Amino acid sequence: MMKKLSALLFLLVPFLNFAEEPGFDEKIDQAFGNATGWFVQGIFKEIPFGTTNVPWVLIVLVGGAIFFTLYFKFINFTGFKTAINIVRGKYDKIESEGMDHVEAYTDNVHTVDGDIVDTIRVEQKPGEHHGEVSHFQALTAALSGTVGLGNIAGVAVAISIGGPGATFWMIVAGLIGMASKFTECTLGVKYREIDENGRVYGGPMYYLKKGLANKGAAGLGKVLAVLFAIMCIGGSFGGGNMFQSNQAFAMLESYSGGAEGPLAGYGWAFGIIMAIVVGIVIIGGIKKIASVTDKIVPFMVGIYVLAALIVLGMNVTAIPTAFSEILQGAFAPMAIGGGVVGVLIQGFKRAAFSNEAGIGSASIAHSAVKTKYAASEGLVALLEPFIDTVIVCTMTALVLVIMNGDGSIMTYGQPITEGVQITSKAFGNAISFFPLILTVAVILFAFSTMISWSYYGYQAWTFLFGRTKAAEYSYKALFCVFVFIGASAKLGNVIDFSDAMIFAMLVPNMIGLFVLAPVAKAELKLFMSKIRESKS
Repeated sequence: MMKKLSALLFLLVPFLNFAEEPGFDEKIDQAFGNATGWFVQGIFKEIPFGTTNVPWVLIVLVGGAIFFTLYFKFINFTGFKTAINIVRGKYDKIESEGMDHVEAYTDNVHTVDGDIVDTIRVEQKPGEHHGEVSHFQALTAALSGTVGLGNIAGVAVAISIGGPGATFWMIVAGLIGMASKFTECTLGVKYREIDENGRVYGGPMYYLKKGLANKGAAGLGKVLAVLFAIMCIGGSFGGGNMFQSNQAFAMLESYSGGAEGPLAGYGWAFGIIMAIVVGIVIIGGIKKIASVTDKIVPFMVGIYVLAALIVLGMNVTAIPTAFSEILQGAFAPMAIGGGVVGVLIQGFKRAAFSNEAGIGSASIAHSAVKTKYAASEGLVALLEPFIDTVIVCTMTALVLVIMNGDGSIMTYGQPITEGVQITSKAFGNAISFFPLILTVAVILFAFSTMISWSYYGYQAWTFLFGRTKAAEYSYKALFCVFVFIGASAKLGNVIDFSDAMIFAMLVPNMIGLFVLAPVAKAELKLFMSKIRESKS
């Protein structure tokens, strides 16, 4: 471990001058923006819809969520109790013993790279664990990649544009997004691969390649899988890495006094520390990542939710009024944000960009779960948008609406850019020391997001470049270098490009989800039948 960390520190040395040379990073950022602006504009291109404009990616994400909600007969709600029971371990016996009798056969079946598509998830010896982490660890590993700055800063931005009513549509989008998460994470487990050492490789790359091949579209599946992997790697370096370390230091610097404070200009030092800590975790693989996230995520979400509950408790009489504002704002034809449609779009946009349902990233983490039934983890995964959007985002929104009762926090209809500071101010008005808590929370949110996205990017990297140790450590070293760069440089255009790559992942992923939805339905039917058998 020490040799690997020493090598990491050596890699960071050439970047120190880059970090300290004034203006150089801005020049690089501008040149990068000029070269890639077309891609960013294309991914987030808005199309006219009524009196406002809608990003086309949002239409695909929300449209897909509605389709899967209907196709799986409202699994978002009917499967909720089962999902809770799975996380609690109620069906562990079913999952550990349920399919040991299954024998792979080769007569008249389609194989891809020697794998029988329909039995990929059970191609291990009877009695062995099929995966690397528990349901709870898989859930927290995936949650750590989505719960973060979007819940803190993004909600404030949405409400500033769309008013309190944006909260209602944010909740709706979170609820229907649960069906998308169920679909992609079921397929992630269904088509995952497990090597001779028990390491799991899964995600959209695999269900696009193997699943579409099973449907007679092998060529298309390979192309889509490669496209997804390329964009996932880019997203992991940028939106899942540089943006996180950049914003974590910005929050720390702001709390210490901003541009005039003692930490001003020391982003490079913060970057080195963060890179080392991230490196220690990600070198250990998904088991190490899961062992960290299953402690950090409940802790940081718990602290944040507790603070929100304290504020709401202190203003309990204002809660009914806040909900009234949210409901009225959701349907009232206000001028804010382009009327009802504009308010709806702001809520849907924040939910979609926060929980990433339909992007496919979370299925990579969920694929590592110990189970023989793909749908069991799909059901667990549907809890993710509920926790991320319906609970955390809604509580943030309630605090913002209540504390802004006198208009001192923001003016609805006037977009803000610094969402974290607005949320910090809202909480700080009720709890004087909350800005310190939020600073710690932002750093923890950023850290957990980075280590989760390192796993997503690593899985995509090995899909393209092989599962060798050289490939593994080259990616992890590069990832840590980007942690350092993100904290010490101003890279707005690079981060915009990386975010665009994350949301471009939805194109190949959604194609796969629509084609393979019947496979996910069959897996759900199989698992639910086993639950019924266990009760009889």
